[in-house]
Amino acid sequence: MTVLHDDALAVLTGWTAPGAEEELLRREFVEHLKTYDDAMSRACAPGHLTATTAVLSHDGEYVLLTLHPKAGMWLPMGGHCEEDDSTLAEAALREATEESGIPGLRLLPGPLALDKHEVWCHPPRSWHLDVEYGAVAPAGVEPVMSDESLDLRWFPVDSIPELSDEATRRLAARARTLLRAGGDGRTVVAPFQVFIRFSRRSR
Repeated sequence: MTVLHDDALAVLTGWTAPGAEEELLRREFVEHLKTYDDAMSRACAPGHLTATTAVLSHDGEYVLLTLHPKAGMWLPMGGHCEEDDSTLAEAALREATEESGIPGLRLLPGPLALDKHEVWCHPPRSWHLDVEYGAVAPAGVEPVMSDESLDLRWFPVDSIPELSDEATRRLAARARTLLRAGGDGRTVVAPFQVFIRFSRRSR
């Protein structure tokens, strides 16, 4: 995962944080990457970088969420990076495609957010340092639920169910804003917003 590690370090090092709190989290992610050669792997017990994607309908009005079996919440597609991933964007798109069952997803320029949450990959606890993206589904497609989900549904971006979290709502809204602004999904740019959250998410 050396190439992926280098990509993550370049993405996060090149990002200019909009505020002091966001800058602290960016530095934490960068320091984690510099400290742990396996920071992109689930095997890194103290914590590891993960990739999440809010999958939007073609018009940006709906977001596809999975009912996560461990967290018991409606969440975006996402999870651990794999050996074959060469960039964070590639990992995000792969996870989104696998968990949505939708071919031809178009990744929006990103990342859109960073999110830190406590998980149970390595008891008693570990951390997911999540890099978050947005993607757009082709018109007229139907998602196919994977064995990693209890349910899979489209929700209006403005009406995400209570059994979710603020980070999910914010990511979906950010992705829709970018889509409406004309994001073409052809280039990957540095993140512009960071969210710190402690939750029951565990992938």
